[in-house]
Amino acid sequence: MIFDKNTAKKTAELLLQIKAIKLQPEDPFTWASGWKSPIYCDNRITLSYVMIRNYLRENLAKIVLEKHGQPDLIAGVATGAIAIGVLVAQELGIPFIYVRPEPKKHGRKNQIEGFLDTGQNVVVIEDLISTGKSSLNAVKALKDAGARVIGMVAIFDYGFDVAQKNFKDSHVELTTLSDYDSLLEQALETNFINTKQLTTLKNWRQDPAEWNAI
Repeated sequence: MIFDKNTAKKTAELLLQIKAIKLQPEDPFTWASGWKSPIYCDNRITLSYVMIRNYLRENLAKIVLEKHGQPDLIAGVATGAIAIGVLVAQELGIPFIYVRPEPKKHGRKNQIEGFLDTGQNVVVIEDLISTGKSSLNAVKALKDAGARVIGMVAIFDYGFDVAQKNFKDSHVELTTLSDYDSLLEQALETNFINTKQLTTLKNWRQDPAEWNAI
C-alpha cells in the first residue's frame, strides 16, 4: 500500500527521469526468474543522485515514523536495500543492521549483520517488492533471531497479487513510496508512454509469468 498518492507519483517521476525504472514494452527485458518484462527497476541508481537520494531518505523515514513510531533498529535487506537502509537509519538517528539471503558459509556464519537484541522493534527497509519472497525471508530471519518486526517500508512495489497474499499470510504490514499503478499514471501524463504501451504494461502485470510481448 502506498503511503501518499502525491508522493507516489513524485517518486515515480524521479525514478523515470534517472532511468532507475525503464519501460520498454516493445523490447522487453528478461528477469533472473526467466519472466519477460516490459519494465525493469534498479533503485540502486538513485544512490548516484544526491537530491533524489535525499528525497527517498527523508520520505522513507517519514513513513517509518508515521506508520510505526520510532523503532529500535532499521534492517536493510541485502544487497539492494543496504545503502538506502543505512540512510534511513541515519535520518532517524538509530542503529542499522542488514539481513543476508542466507547465512554465510564461513567465519561466524551470520545471516544478520550488526547487533540485534531479543525483543527489539525493527522496521525493515526494501528497495523493491516483486513476489515478496526475499523480503519475507529476511523478516523470518529477524523473527527467528528474536526481533519484533513491526513493518516493512519499500521504495517501489509491482503490486503483484502473489506479493499481497504473501505479506498478508505472513502478517507483515507493507507500505511503499510508490507502486506500479502510480508509475503508469505518471508515465502516461509525462509522455514516457502512450496509450497503446499503457495497455501492454497493464496486461503484463495481470499475468507476468505467461506474458509475451508479441
